[in-house]
Amino acid sequence: MTTANPIPVDQLAKLANTDTQRLAARMAQDVFAGVFRQAAVTDAAPDVGVLGEVAAHCYDWCQAAASDEARALRLAMLISGLDQWGLAYTQAFKLDAIHPLTALIGGLRTRLDARNDTLFQKYFEQIDVVESDAIDFKVDLRRGIHLALWHAMAACETAEQIEAIVQALGSMMVALNQQMPELGWRLLADALANIQIALLSDVVPESAQAQEGTQQLFASLRHALPQERYQAILAHSGQAVVAWQQASRVNKD
Repeated sequence: MTTANPIPVDQLAKLANTDTQRLAARMAQDVFAGVFRQAAVTDAAPDVGVLGEVAAHCYDWCQAAASDEARALRLAMLISGLDQWGLAYTQAFKLDAIHPLTALIGGLRTRLDARNDTLFQKYFEQIDVVESDAIDFKVDLRRGIHLALWHAMAACETAEQIEAIVQALGSMMVALNQQMPELGWRLLADALANIQIALLSDVVPESAQAQEGTQQLFASLRHALPQERYQAILAHSGQAVVAWQQASRVNKD
């Protein structure tokens, strides 16, 4: 069964522990949010000064690591995260490009000399190819992306808007399952659990849009994924929701 397979050892954990990986995912989310706001308020050229400050902050965090390898890995995670946020939003909102994001990533890469650029490329590719490497980063990153799009869907005003985001989000989830055939289902289960928890908590106002869009999303995944994979995702996410409910009751008591 899918759920019985253990997660292989993260070969990158010695260079970036769980806390560092999760911080990289949060930084990618925060940086993207700021860059996307800039792109949304103006069609003009990116604000070089603002992007320079953001790039300097990212660079300083990467440089704080203990070795060249660890510094390159931090940058690889950040840029991988920014890439994935950018791809998700261009797909979900049918954008041609997010110019400030392109400029920021380019600025971060140009700071590297030849040796460090080679290290960066090595870890960037390793993150992409080896499913279990930087797994804590991947879980937090995808949770953030999927929840952000779900919140955007819940705020939609029309059925057409809801359907468009649900279709994009569902396609991303199915693609993730294909890109990560061994562990992708765990990332999807985590995201779906957090969506259900958001519905059960006060994270978002209860709305027909959120309920309808969530039902559409689950239905699209049920039809698109192999039955065994979908059932494993449901079981895993259900366990997480039950654990959250039990913890909530304990906290209230």
